[in-house]
Amino acid sequence: MKRRHLLLIGAAGAGVAFTAARAQAPREIEITAQRFKFTPAEIPLKAGEPVVLLIRSLDFAHGFFVPDLDLRTDLMPGRVTRLALTPKAPGRLAFLCDNFCGDGHEGMDGHFTVT
Repeated sequence: MKRRHLLLIGAAGAGVAFTAARAQAPREIEITAQRFKFTPAEIPLKAGEPVVLLIRSLDFAHGFFVPDLDLRTDLMPGRVTRLALTPKAPGRLAFLCDNFCGDGHEGMDGHFTVT
C-alpha cells in the first residue's frame, strides 16, 4: 500500500513540473520581411513576457533593428531568424529594416505595443 501511495505522489509531482515548464516557454511570434514591409507591422506584447520572434525574409537580406533595446540581426532570404526578447516596461518600441533594400526602404518599419 505504501508503494502505491508513492507512485501516485510521483505522478502528481511530474504533472506539476510539466505544467510549470510549459507555462514558462516563451511565446513565439512569426514576422515576415519583404520589400518594403514587415508583416505584421504592429505587434502587441506584455511587459515581462518572454517572446521569441521567428522572422523570415522572403526576398532580400533585410536587417531587423529595435533601437530602444539595441537589438539587431540580419535576415537572410529563405531562413528563419530567431530573436528572443522580454520587454521590461509598457510603451511603444519601434523596429525597422536597417539594410538598404531599395526605394521604399525608409518606410519599412513597425512597432511593438507593450502593455
